[in-house]
Amino acid sequence: MSQHVMNTYGRLPVTFTRGQGLWLWDDHGEKYLDALAGIAVTGLGHSHPEFVKAISAQASTLMHVSNVYQIAEQAQLADKIAAISGMDNVFFCNSGCEANEAQIKLARLYAHNKGITNPEIIVMDKSFHGRTLATLSATGSRKVQAGFEPLVSGFVRVPFDDIEAVKQVAARKNNVVAILVEPVQGEGGIHIPADMKAYFEALRQICDDNDWLLMLDEVQSGIGRTGTWFAFQHTGVMPDVMSLAKGLGSGVPIGACVAKGKAAEVFTPGKHGSTFGGNPFAMSAGLATLAIIEQEKLRENAEAMGDFIHQQFAEAFKGNAAIVNIRHAGLMIGIELDRPCAELVKIALANKLLINVTADKVIRLLPALIITQEEAQELVNRLVSVVDHFLKAA
Repeated sequence: MSQHVMNTYGRLPVTFTRGQGLWLWDDHGEKYLDALAGIAVTGLGHSHPEFVKAISAQASTLMHVSNVYQIAEQAQLADKIAAISGMDNVFFCNSGCEANEAQIKLARLYAHNKGITNPEIIVMDKSFHGRTLATLSATGSRKVQAGFEPLVSGFVRVPFDDIEAVKQVAARKNNVVAILVEPVQGEGGIHIPADMKAYFEALRQICDDNDWLLMLDEVQSGIGRTGTWFAFQHTGVMPDVMSLAKGLGSGVPIGACVAKGKAAEVFTPGKHGSTFGGNPFAMSAGLATLAIIEQEKLRENAEAMGDFIHQQFAEAFKGNAAIVNIRHAGLMIGIELDRPCAELVKIALANKLLINVTADKVIRLLPALIITQEEAQELVNRLVSVVDHFLKAA
């Protein structure tokens, strides 16, 4: 690694040079099973031929023009996202934190339009919304926030999946204007509400009763990963605002802030923008991604393979006291251990398996949506062996 690359990551000692499907090859020709997909980004796998064809064609015609002009591909992708989500309009940016920043700005402008000059947003413990100053302030992790004080004010924190805590805030606060929540907490350790439908129905009712916006962070859970286009579609509850990124561009940087109803009318010309957001190249990546997910029935595959992987792990780890819990929503899979297990990432790498450990004790798996049952079984076999080795050495 060059000494001129800023030291912001504890990088692993491997360099990948090519990929195909769920597999990556390093610069020594060694082959790895990728169970992380760039942290839920390459949902189509690596080098999907139809995706490569689409973005190559776009690159040969037009990469970028300013948003001061009409962009046909942007209109097409906005129409598609509106159609599959049931929402009204979309602002395009370049990343998940930018999409969440847009949600926060939208909520504040919504408040100021109502005459609330010091608005607050309810956020959750163990959440993760990004690393800009506003999004890290909204994030429920002191590790992410430490050293960047003073934080941005205007956030009220409550425990995740705790409706009573939200009701208590509603009873005593008169300047709250929105709730920002992940349907599934990815960075927080694959935490899923015990009853997702009931939880979101209750949040929706509280927002309706108080004229608040219900804002969802679907950066990690969206674009087919949980078995539906968006995780909220498991509940039948419609948000007012939603952020997307990661899997939407299959590796091409893209983010989106999607709004409905009263929230869709908040931004007006001059209130928000992005130089690169919505450019023809990124939009073609988004259009190709959604088309391929539809054509290859990858939402259905995510649900089926997620269930299969969960069942296989449940059987393999049955009776193992070190395994606290196995959680999943489609292909968002978390295996919680009773001890810190960051070391597992290096052990897995040595066994040609790419995984992640988050929240100190949770193995996080986010394989591509194209995973086959054979690959799913191989993933399980390799990880079970890695975990057994780790536990025996402890």
